Amino acid sequence: MAEEMRVVLRNYGKINPLKITDYLSVGGYEALKKARTMTRKAVIEEIIQSKLRGRGGAGFNTGQKWAFAHKTQDDQKYVICNADEGEPGTYKDRMLMENDPHAIFEGMAICGYAIGANKGYVYCRGEYPHLITILKTAIYQAKQHGILGDFDIEVRTGAGAFVCGEETALLESIEGHRGEPRIRPPFPTQKGLWQKPTVVNNVETLANIPVIIDKGAAHFAAIGAPTYPGTKILTLTGDVNNRTFFEIPTNTTIREVIFEFGGGIPGDKKFKAVQIGGASGAFIAANSLDTQISFDAMSAINSTLGSGAVYVLDETRDIIDVTTRIARFFEHESCGKCAPCREGTARLHELMWKLNSGRGSAKDITLLKKLGRVMSITCLCGLGQAAPTAILTTIERFSDDYEAKLM
Repeated sequence: MAEEMRVVLRNYGKINPLKITDYLSVGGYEALKKARTMTRKAVIEEIIQSKLRGRGGAGFNTGQKWAFAHKTQDDQKYVICNADEGEPGTYKDRMLMENDPHAIFEGMAICGYAIGANKGYVYCRGEYPHLITILKTAIYQAKQHGILGDFDIEVRTGAGAFVCGEETALLESIEGHRGEPRIRPPFPTQKGLWQKPTVVNNVETLANIPVIIDKGAAHFAAIGAPTYPGTKILTLTGDVNNRTFFEIPTNTTIREVIFEFGGGIPGDKKFKAVQIGGASGAFIAANSLDTQISFDAMSAINSTLGSGAVYVLDETRDIIDVTTRIARFFEHESCGKCAPCREGTARLHELMWKLNSGRGSAKDITLLKKLGRVMSITCLCGLGQAAPTAILTTIERFSDDYEAKLM
């Protein structure tokens, strides 16, 4: 496999996650100490200058999000680590939490200082029960050492709903309500958890924070693509020789991901398609393999980087069958709050099943495209908006496969 560039995974395999002394021995919590010698505005400005953008999928500027929460005046503010990793094929956050939990807590504490928050929550996916022990042990040790100061961190566990990866549905879940997205605005930085200003950041995003404070914004901004600097952890599955995870600069191309880090397609078979970003990501054809894995480069080819899950298909795979299974997933995971998603995901699955079973017509394909466009505009949250992505991109880029299924 090609050589990685480990920034977020800098301590992976080098320390015992259950021993805070190991983390301290490699410079852990020094960035937090440094941040507390700076003004709150200076810390936020450093993050802004680094151009760090969210690693959970939305790609929003992290420093700007912190600035919004800092400017909102209130007696209580919160920092939330979004560890509700539900995207199929994604396990990067689990690797970080299992192997370097203190890096995440340090990022949360720096954020708490910057925005004026003294309370943080780690919202961990319900399917990761073994992580609860690791996280709680790490929190206890940090408190015993007095490192976090007046910043308190608590672990909350979700019930496994995919929609709770959306930040406002996550807030509802922490509050003890059904996990459903809220109407925005107001945004969480204005009225978030219990209607108080709240910053919600992904696990990978927070793990970058200590590095930026320690080495400076300029150092971080010089890595990878200029508009989406830094590194990205990718989890590689499907028809590749190396089904694994790795961290690489964001100016790496999709071709390099598959054929250098992934080791290519096994059995001398040809590449057919790759889906990046999990089930909500677009399918990409061979003519776009030289695209960089940065947020803006992916957007330029009408695709997303998302959570960093990379799913490769070889020439023998039935892409219509794969897409039908994805449609079924979204039908199952829709919370049902808004009609476009509740009814749309069911109809998408129905039409895809019809086509996949050889009973569809050209009219069904036309209806899929119309329905998909409506859902991408009218659904309340990212789940419904992204649900048609796999279908729309395969219809556009693999039209011959659809035509072969028609009656």
